[in-house]
Amino acid sequence: MIIKSSDLKKFTKKSNFYLFYGENEGLKNELIKNEFMTKYTNNIYKYDEKEILENIDTFFNSITSKSFFEKEKLIIISRISEKLNSIINEIIEKNIENIRFIFIAKILEKKSKIRNLFEKEKNLICIPCYLDATWMLNQVATNFFRTKKISISQQIINTLIDRCRGDRQNLTKELEKIEMYSKNNNRIGLDEILKLTNLAENYQESELIDNCLGKNSKKVSTILNENIYTLEDSILIIRTFLFKTKRLLKLKKEIVENKKNLDYVITNFRPPIFWKDKEIVKKQLNSWSLSKIEKLITDINNLELMCKKKTNSSTNILSDFIISTSSIVSN
Repeated sequence: MIIKSSDLKKFTKKSNFYLFYGENEGLKNELIKNEFMTKYTNNIYKYDEKEILENIDTFFNSITSKSFFEKEKLIIISRISEKLNSIINEIIEKNIENIRFIFIAKILEKKSKIRNLFEKEKNLICIPCYLDATWMLNQVATNFFRTKKISISQQIINTLIDRCRGDRQNLTKELEKIEMYSKNNNRIGLDEILKLTNLAENYQESELIDNCLGKNSKKVSTILNENIYTLEDSILIIRTFLFKTKRLLKLKKEIVENKKNLDYVITNFRPPIFWKDKEIVKKQLNSWSLSKIEKLITDINNLELMCKKKTNSSTNILSDFIISTSSIVSN
């Protein structure tokens, strides 16, 4: 059964099986958090498709086992694809009592077996999460600033909306940055917003670079394997790489040359580093020496030239560079 995202509240007790799919990650996260996660507190279990496929027996044992202390469970399975179709059918057929299942996917084509199953069966709920319309994002931003009592112009709101590419998750993350910044600044202008926010950046690409600089080679390999990048994507990734590495250089110089405390430098850096990013930035700073960061910036500039010259193999060149960089021995 297909329902609108705005109608989900009416259907949270109608089924034990829900499929959320589409490009709007922010809307999916918001709906799942507000309508499900707040009601299950500690009995929430999260899985990834790959994790299930590699340990099918373990997964089924975990969802069928009953605990005296767990009357109800919420099982959330992310990044699903057609590979999980037979397992999803088996889960539905078992109809395990007191367990609610949420399946999360990105874009599912009309011919998708999983999508067709949830759309046609009345006991299954399918919620498409398409990109937000401009008016909806405007409403989200306006309500946020009104609630937080932050004085801001409509021009700035329009700029934020234009740059978030229809995904409220991008918008929400940047609104949180603005809130933090506003605690020490009574007036916020367009120039500050443009410096503070980075909504043109793809968050998947940001995660890739953060893990590369943090020497998390396993996570880097996972992200590369799960995405198919184009030449345009490669250039954007390189620019993101360069931006984050230059920021890392400024931070490292403050620590090394001015002999300042790591936590102090991160806390007082401008534009501010979002609190959720502080731990990964700490790890990056501990993983790179000043000389290696400087060399990396040169290497990234050379990488961009190479990718532009060899367009047919640019994605392979970039992937090899990122994998090798994430594996460099720490200082």
